[in-house]
Amino acid sequence: MKSSKYSIGPVVSASHLAEGSMPSLSEMEFALTVAGNAFQRWIIRCMAAAGAPGLQSTDVLILHAANHRSREKTLADIAVMFNIEDTHVVTYAVKKLQSLGLVESGRRGKEKTIRVTDEGERICRRYHEVREALLVSAVTSLALDEDAVSQFAALMRLLSGQYDQAARSAVSL
Repeated sequence: MKSSKYSIGPVVSASHLAEGSMPSLSEMEFALTVAGNAFQRWIIRCMAAAGAPGLQSTDVLILHAANHRSREKTLADIAVMFNIEDTHVVTYAVKKLQSLGLVESGRRGKEKTIRVTDEGERICRRYHEVREALLVSAVTSLALDEDAVSQFAALMRLLSGQYDQAARSAVSL
């Protein structure tokens, strides 16, 4: 951050954490928190606009995952994909999506699987249309470098691994 006569320090939610040897990490954590909340609010409202009100963010993500590449997914695959530690969260969301007729369950050996229904696929297509009209068009107008955005996404995935490792270490303290 550039210094100026009006410098107030990094933008963080907890100044005591930014006092350490890497204040930029505190800045990133605050940005992640704000962006994460905005993203969750967006996907819930976009899905409502697409015709499926009342879903929570995990429900929306699982519906899109079920629709991904038109292949059935195991509940374990979905939990790993989204780094969800508690498989009951996935199970609950799947039951909700089933009750709405958006996914159907099956079996692959002993594992429960889900796949999107025709109605679920229709809702996902409508979500895509709403997303393109409201979000993608606005973000495109920012003229961001798509390679830089992709590199940022890769960095976020790498950092998630660091947070996972730190969480495992914290458990052993």
